[in-house]
Amino acid sequence: MANLAMATIYEPMAAVAAFRFDNSFARELRGFYVPQRPAVVCAPRLLFLNDSLATELGLDLDSLDAGARASLFAGNIPADGAEPLAQAYAGHQFGGFSPQLGDGRALLLGEVIDRKGCRRDIAFKGSGRTPFARDGDGKAAVGPMLREVLIGEAMHALGIPTTRALAVAATGEEVYREHVLPGAVLTRVAASHIRVGTFEFFASRGDVERVRKLAEYTIARHDPALATTPQPFLGLLQNVAERQAALIAQWMNVGFIHGVMNTDNMTISGETIDYGPCAFMEAYDPATVFSSIDLQGRYAFGNQPNIACWNLARLAETLVPLLSDDLEQAVAMATEVIVAFPGQYRKYLLRGQRAKLGLRRGEADDDSAGYGAGRRLVDSAPCRTGGFHPRVAAAC
Repeated sequence: MANLAMATIYEPMAAVAAFRFDNSFARELRGFYVPQRPAVVCAPRLLFLNDSLATELGLDLDSLDAGARASLFAGNIPADGAEPLAQAYAGHQFGGFSPQLGDGRALLLGEVIDRKGCRRDIAFKGSGRTPFARDGDGKAAVGPMLREVLIGEAMHALGIPTTRALAVAATGEEVYREHVLPGAVLTRVAASHIRVGTFEFFASRGDVERVRKLAEYTIARHDPALATTPQPFLGLLQNVAERQAALIAQWMNVGFIHGVMNTDNMTISGETIDYGPCAFMEAYDPATVFSSIDLQGRYAFGNQPNIACWNLARLAETLVPLLSDDLEQAVAMATEVIVAFPGQYRKYLLRGQRAKLGLRRGEADDDSAGYGAGRRLVDSAPCRTGGFHPRVAAAC
């Protein structure tokens, strides 16, 4: 197990003031992470910089030449005010629980307040081994990182909540997978990196006080209006369920398959995260999978609403001790939220389908009519995902 109390001694390095960091996670959640510096790479070269996102974040990169920018986004030169750390989390992976996962090859550098006043995480991916790396090498390859740029920006352009790529820097080093590949570091921007698995990490250890502390931090960051309500933790669960219902419906209406919907890949913020074996379907088939290891089809396109509901049930389990001193009552409160999820999902799915068809108002039989129309399209000819999708049941 990684030692969350360990400290890393940083060697002095010249820092650059490109970011205006205000690092609430590092400041308020000590014991939830391990400090860790990025690995130094041999030949950094900037492959991609998202100029519009950099402007949105209020970054000051004008004073940096090409070499300095490459070194900054490869991790060789620290950004002034950064407090790089590897976050702790657990997760259910393909249904089986792993009590310790954590950032094995990623680092949260810190947080910035963007031009709209929103707090955003700045994180590296592929920046070297951390105490959570297990048998991994901590590295990433150029191809998958550039693919994350393309998929993430496509999702953003479609109006689907998503993490985004700020930069990709080649490292000049080799990465050994099935073949030898060129290495890279991705800089990712997110509303936060708090996951269902973050709550599971501490709940699985019986650490109710740290679950409470994490929930309070999450509310302050993502749902501040809940802080003064009679049931803030129940409200948090309800809001997360609502955000996920909206998100999954948007995925389904564009034919997006995430591929690996483990609980450590579900954000509390409601953003799409961790683009691995993901894809957009060319033709509608609910049994489509894109993960080579998903042999049972757990994360097939048509099962995504079910899995979202299942993941939310795992989050609900971690919050039960915070809902009421009466266990039976607490379980009933959490269960009510999970049972309501399929209806929430269908509401957002139909809203998106009506928008695609140009229908301005809903009808009582939209649910069954939409499914029937979609089923006929599937049965008669290839159904292109730019058109229409049938309803997918989401009973947990």
